[in-house]
Amino acid sequence: MFSNSTRVFIQFGDCDPAGIVYYPNYFRMFDNATAALLSAAFGMNKRQWVAHYGIAGIPMVDTSSRFLIPSQYGDEIEIRTSISELGRSSFGVLHHVYRDDALAIEAREKRVWVQRDETGAIRSAALPDDVRERLSS
Repeated sequence: MFSNSTRVFIQFGDCDPAGIVYYPNYFRMFDNATAALLSAAFGMNKRQWVAHYGIAGIPMVDTSSRFLIPSQYGDEIEIRTSISELGRSSFGVLHHVYRDDALAIEAREKRVWVQRDETGAIRSAALPDDVRERLSS
């Protein structure tokens, strides 16, 4: 399945009073890493692929994570992101975060491909064939 790698430099504002990354900030980083993976797969930036496919987004509907090694201000981490599964309208994403070549975090997401219906509400939509093809390569 498709994979991508993103490097992140931990900023002072990412950290809590204990000096380590405040855990919700990792989910912001994971969201960015997922967008980067899809941008690499589709060959266009997020704004372009959202418009191209006419979707309302890719909301996260399930997540889990294991925090093994903390990161702090000044650290550089690598987020290795890959597609783990493809459903009818959903897809799984794995994030493996490395700090100094050691596994620091394992995280999983389930995302849903959504479009707006005639009332403006969001509804799941089948993954287009070309999306399925690109993500399974």
